[in-house]
Amino acid sequence: MFLANKKRKKKGESELRKRSAVSSTMAKQKETSAMEIDDQSSIPSDQISNPKFSVNVLQLLKSAQMQHGLRFGDYARYRRYCTARLRRLYKSLKFTHGRLKYTKRPISITTVTEVRFLHVVLYTAERAWSHAMEKKTLPDGPNARQRSYLIGRLRKAVKWASLFQELCSIKGDSRTSLEAEAYAAYMKGSLLFEQDQNWDVALKCFKSARAVYEELGKYGDLENQVLCRERVEELEPSIRYCLHKIGESNLQTSELVSIGEMEGPALDLFKAKLEAAMAEARSQQAASMTEFHWLGNRFPISNAKTRVSILKAQELEKDIHGSAADSLPAEKKLVLYDKIFAAYHEARSCIRNDLVTAANSENVKDELSGLDKAIGAILGQRTIERNQLLVKIAKSKLNKVRDDKNEKVTKPEELVRLYDLLLQNTADLSDLVSSGRDRKMEEIALAEECELKSMIFRAERCFYLAKSYSSAGKRTEAYALYSRAHSLADAALMKLQSANAADQVIINELRTLCNESRSNSYVEHAKGIMEEEKAPENLSKKISNISLNGTDKKMEKLLMEKLDTYESAVGEANMKVAPRIETFPPAFQPVPRNPIVLDLAYNLIDFPSLDARMKKDKKGFISRFWG
Repeated sequence: MFLANKKRKKKGESELRKRSAVSSTMAKQKETSAMEIDDQSSIPSDQISNPKFSVNVLQLLKSAQMQHGLRFGDYARYRRYCTARLRRLYKSLKFTHGRLKYTKRPISITTVTEVRFLHVVLYTAERAWSHAMEKKTLPDGPNARQRSYLIGRLRKAVKWASLFQELCSIKGDSRTSLEAEAYAAYMKGSLLFEQDQNWDVALKCFKSARAVYEELGKYGDLENQVLCRERVEELEPSIRYCLHKIGESNLQTSELVSIGEMEGPALDLFKAKLEAAMAEARSQQAASMTEFHWLGNRFPISNAKTRVSILKAQELEKDIHGSAADSLPAEKKLVLYDKIFAAYHEARSCIRNDLVTAANSENVKDELSGLDKAIGAILGQRTIERNQLLVKIAKSKLNKVRDDKNEKVTKPEELVRLYDLLLQNTADLSDLVSSGRDRKMEEIALAEECELKSMIFRAERCFYLAKSYSSAGKRTEAYALYSRAHSLADAALMKLQSANAADQVIINELRTLCNESRSNSYVEHAKGIMEEEKAPENLSKKISNISLNGTDKKMEKLLMEKLDTYESAVGEANMKVAPRIETFPPAFQPVPRNPIVLDLAYNLIDFPSLDARMKKDKKGFISRFWG
């Protein structure tokens, strides 16, 4: 009884303690909630209801474009990335559009509760823009149907960019709002640029975007400033082209072409527009081109595509052989040569298609064959010029000291390979020019020029081959090749001087080659004599260095293993490792011996008795008793 009362008393005390603890926690919660209410009352109401989001639009898009295809102009890959990115955003935001049937869910100001909704609108605009640019950069250009679809996608991009600007003006901070405004202005300007209308409105859009990026380029970190400046430079050609179309600029066609050589995703639309304008101008100019002149021959051109391709190649040739060609860097000239080759190959393919489809008229076939021969000869000449440019670049790096680890220094073997190509090119061109029956004086002169160039290239090739042997320490071969290069250069110089219209630059180069070949042959002769004098001493020194075994494991064979080959182990100048005679101590070799027999079954065999086969001793009568 006493114990039961004691337990009830303890139980009551514990319940009282719990109630007091609960009441104290409730009081604390009321105090904290009152404090929160007071703090919230001090915050402005517009900041609570409208949180400001920040999106670095230019940096975000530039990173996505460079990482997903636009570094190489692959708009299809970038469009696929935008689609995948939108799918992930819809799924993470739980903003899907139904499972079986599509249900439209518009994005409004009330929908944007976090920054990812702004990303949805931005990437939707980028997807539409990249799809339009994919159609714009097709190899043969968009046809009428594709162009209509292209403009529709650009309209879609403008629509989403305008929505992005509207949302960012309310939900974004001041910088985000400015970048969205510039983005929408650029999209609208691109649409008008493609439509070839309202050039003044397009100019205002591009200028508005440029002003925003110029202002944003003054602030922020260094990376953001560089991006803004690049964007301003990309917008500048479009602005100048709009001014040209309005008539407020004195730009020439050559200046527009130089602007089109700039790089950047924002310039692809401008490049396509410029290429279309240039193609249209070539088509108009090609209408008046009826013949192709080559070495005194006239070939009629009936195919319009052939005329346009030849005109394009001739315009590019003016850039290489014009007055401003000396100021062009070598890398730019190589790019121009590649474009010339592409244009002439296109013309040649059109000519050969015409040959296939030509009627039985022999005159038409002869004219087309002559035109094909002329284009092939010009291609051969341009190929020789391009390889000579490569030789010039390689010579500039031949004696250059390597300052940078990544910088490649030319070896004489590379120049030998280039001169092999030049000899092959001149031989092909000479064969092509000499293939006709009734050759004119111009063709004979070109064949003689090819023969003279071949002599010069042979002398140059022999000179650099001698350099290669000299660097390898082979004095006898180098001396013989230098002497041969001197004789070839001297013969080419005499033949060139006998010509009427000799090029003074080539004559000076040949004289320099003659002098260098002669001086280098003397040097190699002297070095060979010195090495011959020191040969016994070097040989004895190398023989003294021969080791019985040695520790070098890189040696391929021992001297005892290559006695049947005629190869010097100590006389070579480029031997860096002391030769070895034989391994010592010798390695163990297997030796045959008698087999070991362990007869374990002998003691377990039960042999038959042989008593019946054994001879028995015969005993006499008396021995029977005494046995």
